[in-house]
Amino acid sequence: MKSFLGFIRKEFLHIFRDYRTMLLLFGMPIAEILIFGYVVTNEIKDIPVAILDQSKDAVTREITSKILSSGYFKLEQNLEGAEEIEAILKTGHVKEVIVFEADFSNKLEKEGRAAVQLLADASDPNIANLIVHYTEGILNDYIRKQYLDTEMVGLVNPQVRMVYNQSLKGVFMFVPGTMALILMLISAMMTSISIAREKELGTMEVLMVTPVRPTQIVIGKVIPYITLSFTNAIMIILLGFFVFGLPVRGSIILLLAESLLYISLALSLGILISTMANSQQVAMFISLFALMLPTMLLSGFIFPIENMPVILQWLTHIMPPKYFIIVIKNIMIKGDGFMYVWKETLVMAGMTGFFLLLAIRKFKTRLE
Repeated sequence: MKSFLGFIRKEFLHIFRDYRTMLLLFGMPIAEILIFGYVVTNEIKDIPVAILDQSKDAVTREITSKILSSGYFKLEQNLEGAEEIEAILKTGHVKEVIVFEADFSNKLEKEGRAAVQLLADASDPNIANLIVHYTEGILNDYIRKQYLDTEMVGLVNPQVRMVYNQSLKGVFMFVPGTMALILMLISAMMTSISIAREKELGTMEVLMVTPVRPTQIVIGKVIPYITLSFTNAIMIILLGFFVFGLPVRGSIILLLAESLLYISLALSLGILISTMANSQQVAMFISLFALMLPTMLLSGFIFPIENMPVILQWLTHIMPPKYFIIVIKNIMIKGDGFMYVWKETLVMAGMTGFFLLLAIRKFKTRLE
């Protein structure tokens, strides 16, 4: 009995001394609860909208004020003409454009009918539906309170148009997000396991006595996985196009180049993980839990970033999949060129260089 208790004590001490195990045991559950509690929501708030008010009368100003004071929307820009609508939607930041027709107030009073056009960015169909329904609800509520006569209710006629995805196919949201998730997990996990296997089996010492430099060892490990992951990316694009009907409206060359950059970023993360892991199991565990959940929850893949608390919105800025999903949607769905995605491209390139340099430096330290 004494030996058994001693063995149990030894196991407890072994766990408590391993900070990685403690972090996974206690840190991950807390992080998941907080993230799911704050992020998983069907509500919207502070959605950026643009308004084209061709009437500029008292009624349109009141409706605009009611929409913006609801807490669901925030004004990004007042447009001067219809020619600005496409350009501002292409940026991907503005999710809806509200257009009031000319002479709105007079038509409502004299003709008993006035039109509001709602143009929503339906590259994310679920969010587009929510935005339109919230806007229609605010418009109807205004008319109901302003005109007590029930015959007037509904005479403001919202004309809804879903831009880029008129049929609201869910594949427009899930294929780019799934592509980001799969490439991140496969690239990072397989690379981290590959290098961790060398250390676990003791073959790393054999590599150390060869004339190959640490940088060359890392690059040599990465090249096969770049090829395999790039093949995966092409397969996902082809499946999305031929099976699900997801269009590729932009440059296919730019799309493949951006995919290659993202794969390189994921591989650099995998190398960094491998320098921290002493076994294949630890490398796989870190890859799955440190990359899968953030990719799903904090990248804008499933839940809109605008709905999250400010601290989590800041955290999304360091999530590589966020930038890749923006790039993929802009190129495939909106047909944008490089001038619309250069910022995201620059961020991904910077992250790739940073993680790769950090991994190589840490790798050299481990070898010394």
